[in-house]
Amino acid sequence: MNNIKELVEDLAKMISEGKILEAFDKYYAEDVVMQENEDAPRIGKAVSLEYEKAFVNGITEMHDGKTLGIAVGDNYSTIESYMDVTHKEWGRIARYQVACQTWKDGKVVKEKFYYNAGK
Repeated sequence: MNNIKELVEDLAKMISEGKILEAFDKYYAEDVVMQENEDAPRIGKAVSLEYEKAFVNGITEMHDGKTLGIAVGDNYSTIESYMDVTHKEWGRIARYQVACQTWKDGKVVKEKFYYNAGK
């Protein structure tokens, strides 16, 4: 049994270091379901990876990014974070968000992001 706390801490560390795609490859299950607020969920690692790549490859400048808190339960975690980036399509985005994750066999199988989408 994997220690969820250690996995979540490593995931958050990788993301804060800008290793978003590497973290995605390492920690997300093939059948992951990901969702932004109340948008339609993305089903499967391949579909979700394309979304992540579009976001990461669109970042033209990283101003700030940090993990604010982590909470862990049985196969469940949340990561509260802050990011401030300039994106070539969306302009400057500075937001706080919470990612709620469900884990199975050391991989994220479900993740939902909560944040204020307004600019």
